[in-house]
Amino acid sequence: MKILVTGAAGFIGFHTAKALMERGDVVVGFDNVNDYYDPTLKEARLTELTRLAHNAWTFVRGDLADEQAVSRLFSAHRFDRVIHLAAQAGVRYSLENPMSYVQSNLVGFTNILEACRHGRVPHLTYASTSSVYGGNSKMPFSEKDGVDHPLQFYAATKRANELMAHSYSHLFKLPTTGLRFFTVYGPWGRPDMALFLFTKAILAGEPIRLFNNGMHTRDFTYIDDIVEGIIRASDQIAEPDLHWNSAAPDPSRSAAPFRIFNIGNGRPVALDDYITAIEAATGKTAIRERVPLQPGDIPDTFADMSALEEAVGYRPSTPVTEGVSKFVDWYRRYYGV
Repeated sequence: MKILVTGAAGFIGFHTAKALMERGDVVVGFDNVNDYYDPTLKEARLTELTRLAHNAWTFVRGDLADEQAVSRLFSAHRFDRVIHLAAQAGVRYSLENPMSYVQSNLVGFTNILEACRHGRVPHLTYASTSSVYGGNSKMPFSEKDGVDHPLQFYAATKRANELMAHSYSHLFKLPTTGLRFFTVYGPWGRPDMALFLFTKAILAGEPIRLFNNGMHTRDFTYIDDIVEGIIRASDQIAEPDLHWNSAAPDPSRSAAPFRIFNIGNGRPVALDDYITAIEAATGKTAIRERVPLQPGDIPDTFADMSALEEAVGYRPSTPVTEGVSKFVDWYRRYYGV
């Protein structure tokens, strides 16, 4: 198939594009390579994809908020699938720069929806986030629960994406699948994520800050498991739920070709245990600095994975100790530490 991967210079986009090419698909990557974090890392990911491509890779540098750029992309290619992973990410950054989320996550997603509609794309799979669960405290988080109390603007824009996708699935019969990612980690990861920050600090002998006094638990999910779930979900085109009941609606399904899945590990890990795994992988002891809960933070995450497992056979298999060790090995090689 020919598959568009937006955000291909990003962490998850890079690994997804790589896995698709390895199985024989032709991939077109699209990314604006912005400076939210070190563009050098993004360029290195693109270089790696080019090295591995064997003529199965085309990269287009552009901004999703540019309607004409997106239109040109879809005019030049006919896609069998679109996997939309580009977004302005980050919880705390949304407190300072909300307009960047409007442009990337709302305007950009509208442009993707319109392009998929007019391009008659058979299936759009897009990234949502576990952050949409916001003020929910019932564990594990289930797609069947309401998610109307986001705690940050980032989560609000991703919830908006889910609602926007449903309207296009209903109005234009565009099959859409939304994936709510739970704390993804692994090699080539984002420098603003906990594993990257902790590893850097521990290797340098610097203290690490543990928000919520280190009492967080997170459904840490290794990147290879995430990519497997993305591709499995993309391969299986969303269909209307013939048993959907409008009098008692399931928010994760619809009479339209629309669905939403959690994609995580299903086994939450205490933050202190996560740090212990980093200490074991680095051979160094962390200097822990415990600080209060930050605005917008969710104390705990725990994914109910039953729906995605039933639909596509997704079963994450990477233990945290193994995944953290692989990240630390990559970090040492990449940065020469």
